[in-house]
Amino acid sequence: MNNPFSWFVKADHGTVVAPDERLPWPQTIALGIQHVFAMFGATLLAPLLMGFDPNVAIMMSGVGTLVFFLVTQGKVPSFLGSSFAFIGAVSAATAYAGSGPNLNIPIALGGVVICGLVYVAIGIVVQTAGVAWIEHITPPVVTGTVVAVIGLNLASVPIKTMAASSFDSWMQLVTFVCIAVIAVYTRGLLQRMLLLAGLVLASLIYWALANGMGLGKPIDLSGLSAAPWIGIPAFQAPVFTLSAALLIVPVVVILIAENLGHLKAIASVTGRNLDASVGKAFIGDGIATVLSGGVGGTGMTTYAENIGVMAATKVYSTALFVVAGVTAILLGLSPKFGALVHAIPVPVMGGASIVVFGLIAIAGARIWVENRVDFSSTRNLLVAAIPLVLGTGDFTLHVGSFALNGLGTATFGAILLHQLLKQRRGAGHMHAEASPAGSLPPRA
Repeated sequence: MNNPFSWFVKADHGTVVAPDERLPWPQTIALGIQHVFAMFGATLLAPLLMGFDPNVAIMMSGVGTLVFFLVTQGKVPSFLGSSFAFIGAVSAATAYAGSGPNLNIPIALGGVVICGLVYVAIGIVVQTAGVAWIEHITPPVVTGTVVAVIGLNLASVPIKTMAASSFDSWMQLVTFVCIAVIAVYTRGLLQRMLLLAGLVLASLIYWALANGMGLGKPIDLSGLSAAPWIGIPAFQAPVFTLSAALLIVPVVVILIAENLGHLKAIASVTGRNLDASVGKAFIGDGIATVLSGGVGGTGMTTYAENIGVMAATKVYSTALFVVAGVTAILLGLSPKFGALVHAIPVPVMGGASIVVFGLIAIAGARIWVENRVDFSSTRNLLVAAIPLVLGTGDFTLHVGSFALNGLGTATFGAILLHQLLKQRRGAGHMHAEASPAGSLPPRA
């Protein structure tokens, strides 16, 4: 497809719609807007957990989606949104407590921009040399460990800093129960929007208990009524520091793993071979991250939620994501929308954070399971075990005035340990009776 804006029109919605095809524009626009709602909860929650402006984040997710579309020449259907992988590194770099405005955002932005540039450079190399070398450096045992560490490293944030009272703690519990119930007992688009739906339901319960019965701090909507409908978001310029860069740049390992996994999933459901687009996908995601970080937005990544929507609707047209990108930009230009997001109570955000961070940790374990990582291998066992404790315990190394926190030591530790602990063929397996855990289950 030479012209990325040229699609074959299909009138029959009952059949599979390929990336280079589209339905008539009214249906395409409706389905494109649905993709915005599918990513809504996650791409708004991530900036709030880092203290970023949600309007800038949602606007730049739209810009990033359009950039990704152009770089991949309209061959990869995907929406770019705020990446949760940045939360731990940004929080560490800015000493952010998890709620309220983040006064050190410019420092984080510098790290995000450099991370994006590294991502672009890796994409250029992949486009030239292929992807095999990345899979050698970051095999599933490494990527699974690093992903799990991100969730575990953040676990204390909602529990220790986002519940100031007993009522707040109970509201956190109500929130994650609401999200869990929606996730399990609903279907279709509502299930895809479980984070957003859970936040809305929990906020309504909070309103009834706090504003109606006086049990907690009331929700203040004065900012919502005062905010204009249309306005320019509060853009910020990055400040570049070595310490922030060294903390945030390792996130590129996670972005690569996410992007590769999503591309494989898209290739599977569309029946298209996307190997030739891997490097371009990295470059597109990297450019989107650079642009976002350059004006005050979060780092970007491809979104699995939208892959789920495509699989459910069997419409894989890249035209949907042009519509979704434009819609996200328009939402970002509404201060009233941003004020509504900021009105969400802190303990409700805390409950959603518990869900998100837990899912991130389990996503790491899922990488191990799906790739059949053999934990009867001493090498794999140690590559996973040591970084998990380094990251969860926030093991920090100081070199002069520079400090590498638990996320950094865990990420670099997993990569270096995997290369350091080279084994002879057939060596390095431990018998069950020698396991420190007593008995390990056999590999499936």
